[in-house]
Amino acid sequence: MDEKAFTGLCNDKFDFILFYNYSADEPLILPEMKTYKKITIIGWSLGVWAAEYYCRKLGIKPDLTIAINGTPVAIDDKYGIPLRIFEATLENISNHNMEKFYFRVFGSRNHYEKNRAIIPEKTEKSLQDELRWLYNRMMEPVDTGFVWDYSIIGSEDRIFRASNLTDYWSEHPETRQIIVPASHYIFDNWKSIKDLIKFVTRHNLSPFRYK
Repeated sequence: MDEKAFTGLCNDKFDFILFYNYSADEPLILPEMKTYKKITIIGWSLGVWAAEYYCRKLGIKPDLTIAINGTPVAIDDKYGIPLRIFEATLENISNHNMEKFYFRVFGSRNHYEKNRAIIPEKTEKSLQDELRWLYNRMMEPVDTGFVWDYSIIGSEDRIFRASNLTDYWSEHPETRQIIVPASHYIFDNWKSIKDLIKFVTRHNLSPFRYK
């Protein structure tokens, strides 16, 4: 995905930094963190792994962390996307296959058509470069110690199996689970990032099942 999937949720009340297009080890320059009273990290899909990776790399210490439809061990038969499926996706990228992939991201024909405008226009090479970079980094040893405050799990997710997500987060009682009847792409359930955060933080019991 790219910024189109999220810019509709951003407004002028806060500063937002959107991370996407993971394809190179380029230096990132961020604003001075002490400028802000509060920093919230939201990781979606493979971005849950990426959030941990970049927070460690850049020394970001968030006040609130929300994982959405993903885990820090993103390529994993038990806790993430099964290895064979990720490798098959990497080796068979084509425009035709990506259309099928985006259909699974949105979960249904109606949801796909509703969000067609946010599907990125990327070349097959750029997609392969990005997935290859992610694959190589995810095969490296994982550091521990990063704490996620909340995990939103879409029960109808067709990218990360919901049972894999719940299996992972159930082993992390410090993270409150919120299970929602939703597909992998979930952000059109809120009008703003502030609304998303309000939805999450009103749940103070762990685990929590939202219906």
